[in-house]
Amino acid sequence: MEVRLWNDKRERELLDSLADLFAIIKTTEKLEKAYIRDLVASDYYESECLKLIAQFKTLSTSIASSVPSIERFAEAYKLDCPHALNRLIISGVPATVEHRAASTAAASSAAATSASAIAQCVQNFITAMDTIKLNMIAVDQVHPLLSDLSASFNKLTGNLLPPDFEGRVKVREWLARLAKMGAADELTEQQARQLHFDLESSYNAFMAALPNAGS
Repeated sequence: MEVRLWNDKRERELLDSLADLFAIIKTTEKLEKAYIRDLVASDYYESECLKLIAQFKTLSTSIASSVPSIERFAEAYKLDCPHALNRLIISGVPATVEHRAASTAAASSAAATSASAIAQCVQNFITAMDTIKLNMIAVDQVHPLLSDLSASFNKLTGNLLPPDFEGRVKVREWLARLAKMGAADELTEQQARQLHFDLESSYNAFMAALPNAGS
């Protein structure tokens, strides 16, 4: 004896939709596991995952009144599909897209940090050179500026400057020289000129060493 599972066309369409939802979740789970195990290529995974996500969103919206909770639907039909539920409900994008977004965010953050450190180095260079031009050449006036410049070098990320960058070496040498003097001691005219020259040449070398400096 044939048992009808529906009484009218509307009920039949709902049962078909529930079957489609069941199939989408199961298929997504299999696809996720295949990707995790490196059994499918990334481009194939991404295209198929995007298709499943689009189908899921369309279907879940159309039956929202009958299936208000996908989690409860999965529980009711014994669907042990944690990867699929995460991808379809929580993430909403393929894992490949998530990874690209994370990489882009990290790169953007690193670029912003580098730009800030470069700007700080430039500012410290100019401040130190201007201070010497104004004949503010006491040790307690010059030393803090060179310390700030040295510290700003250390904040640069990546390989923006070589380890033996001449500006880093010269600033370190001047700090060692100033450390042997008293706070109220002043640089001689010759020392002040030499320091300014070293800072200016180091500044020019710094600007030349920056990425795309010549473009």
